[in-house]
Amino acid sequence: MSERKVLNKYYPPDFDPAKIPKLKLPKDRQYVVRLMAPFNMRCKTCGEYIYKGKKFNARKETVQNEVYLGLPIFRFYIKCTRCLAEITFKTDPENTDYTMEHGATRNFQAEKLLEEEEKRMQKEREEEELNNPMKVLENRTKDSKLEMEVLENLQELKELNQRQANVDFEAMLKQYKEYEEEQKRKEQEEDEQEMKAMLEQAQNRRLLVDSDSDEEPAKSRAKPVAKIKPTDILQEEPQPQSKKLKTESWERSVGKLNTKPQLAGLVMVRKQKADPALANGTENQGTTANTGSLPTATGTTSSSLGLLGAYSDSEDSASD
Repeated sequence: MSERKVLNKYYPPDFDPAKIPKLKLPKDRQYVVRLMAPFNMRCKTCGEYIYKGKKFNARKETVQNEVYLGLPIFRFYIKCTRCLAEITFKTDPENTDYTMEHGATRNFQAEKLLEEEEKRMQKEREEEELNNPMKVLENRTKDSKLEMEVLENLQELKELNQRQANVDFEAMLKQYKEYEEEQKRKEQEEDEQEMKAMLEQAQNRRLLVDSDSDEEPAKSRAKPVAKIKPTDILQEEPQPQSKKLKTESWERSVGKLNTKPQLAGLVMVRKQKADPALANGTENQGTTANTGSLPTATGTTSSSLGLLGAYSDSEDSASD
């Protein structure tokens, strides 16, 4: 069984390749190739837009009597997708591009037109400089001035970039964070101070309420003093409320400063010595006086100092 894919074919010993007849093909023959539109174009017949990259089954042929540096130029035939009108374009190896020939107009070729205009102006300038030396000098001065302006603009851009490069964005962010933290800390301190002030106010109010509650039973226990005349209240000097509170709190803790009723029993007038005949009478009078002074002292004074004074007076009288 023979091989399916034959690589070596059999040539008989009497084989002569010169005897094989050659096909005479025309030089302008056409080939069917698959290609894409090389640029955007618009059909002249129906106005249909054909965008770049649209695929076509085109006919390709070699252009006769046109060569660029030994490179052949090819022509392509395509048909419009709407009206089936024939559109032709060919290669342009000089500009590495394609040129439109027939059936459509090329769109969006402003860049190409600009390049062509620049080339035309460059040629005109070269022709003028060949015949006019003053024109050469003018063109040189214009070029030097333009170069100076370009250098100045470039220097400004460099300085601007250096300014922006000197800015440390991390330091700026860090400084901004520190500022925010400081603001938060100040706000917290202010809040704490407000809370302390509010607590102090509440505590002071509580103390005032407690002091008022302590003073109310004392006032209820005190007996009202009967006024002799209704107009006596007008003659009294009113004392400030704060002074009254201070004196009352002092009296509750220490005692009253007015000692007239308490010292009444302590101060006694010393009696002169009498005759022995009258001793018995005086002793009886002294005992009666002492017995009378004790209840008066106890009645007038409730402190221990009054009792002590009364006791010492009784001893002195007994010794006499």
